[in-house]
Amino acid sequence: MEKHTIVWRGVTVEITYTPEEFSVVDHIVLRTDGKTPLPVSDTGFRSHYVPVGMVAEYGGAVAFVTEWLDHEAKRVRWHGAQLSLF
Repeated sequence: MEKHTIVWRGVTVEITYTPEEFSVVDHIVLRTDGKTPLPVSDTGFRSHYVPVGMVAEYGGAVAFVTEWLDHEAKRVRWHGAQLSLF
């Protein structure tokens, strides 16, 4: 298991990465301070499973999560800690 902390667009995000959890999937857990949402979670918490090796293909947990958050932020038009509807 790996633990990382990043600051993404001013939000501190704790990442817990467990490769090959249950020998079948990689597991990523994201946590903010408990009240700051992310584009992938309204609560600031997200548990997410991906196929084994996918995180490594992105260069590790930090790179994977950063790309994931950036992608979802564009998709939902994320601005700071709130969504833009227009």
